[in-house]
Amino acid sequence: MAIRRRRWGYTFAGFALLLAGIFSATVATAATTETARITILYDAFGKPSAMGKDWGYSALVEYAGKRILFDTGNNTDIFARNAKLKGVDLSRLDFVILSHRHGDHMGGLDHLLHVNPDVKIYAPKENFGVYGFSLPSTFYRRDESLAPEQRYYDGSPPQVMTFGSAWPHARFELVENNTQIAPGIHLISLVSDRPGTLELRELSLAIETPDGMVLIVGCSHPGIENIVQAAAGINSHIHLVIGGLHLVTAQDSNINQVVTSLHDTWKVDSVAPGHCTGEPAFAALRKAYGNRYLYAGLGTSLQIGGTP
Repeated sequence: MAIRRRRWGYTFAGFALLLAGIFSATVATAATTETARITILYDAFGKPSAMGKDWGYSALVEYAGKRILFDTGNNTDIFARNAKLKGVDLSRLDFVILSHRHGDHMGGLDHLLHVNPDVKIYAPKENFGVYGFSLPSTFYRRDESLAPEQRYYDGSPPQVMTFGSAWPHARFELVENNTQIAPGIHLISLVSDRPGTLELRELSLAIETPDGMVLIVGCSHPGIENIVQAAAGINSHIHLVIGGLHLVTAQDSNINQVVTSLHDTWKVDSVAPGHCTGEPAFAALRKAYGNRYLYAGLGTSLQIGGTP
């Protein structure tokens, strides 16, 4: 009887080890197969499909268990249709990033808020901007010699003055400085000093991966070189730059300067340009990067990690 008990004990122990091994293998497989990709939901170029091409930008970023929507395109109906055709459930997002206040990057926001009204939205903090704003009431000079009816708030203003948003019920979190919003996930906040977009604040998304920094940009109004420099302050190895580089009207000399800077100065591993990068810049980047130039037209999904 003692021998039989011992044998049953050995059998049970072996079975437990087998189950532990299967569980460990399952966890390891899940870890290695976790979705890590960027899917282009909105752009004006792409291979033939049922998705609608239009000027604007939107991308779904899936990494480290997070589902991040970066911009919402130009037209709410096209954005909604494209997301549906790609099987993207907009009600299942961890958060949203609006890179800047131009309509071709936030036009689909009404649809997004219809299906996901409580989602957190990171947006640039701008003076009296469309995403809302607040200031301490001490920002204005006061004159106590005036009668109450001639004074703001009868001379007793609130400590903080809050100003309205174009989407008053949205959960905006306004970003003014570089911010880490999740482990290894950063927002780069810069201000444009370029004619036509002077003082425009823009957010870019920087994700730390084992292969280096992945940088997602909307329009690069502050200059893609400045954005890359800011991201390199977090991790000097820039693995991938994807999105709009705002060279659509640039002369060849300016394009070549940017291409040389990305390729030779910052030694960016790969580029996946889209949106406002411009056709001549597509060609120049493709020539410089060869097989490390990644096509990122409408509907494309690019792997994050390893060779995209």
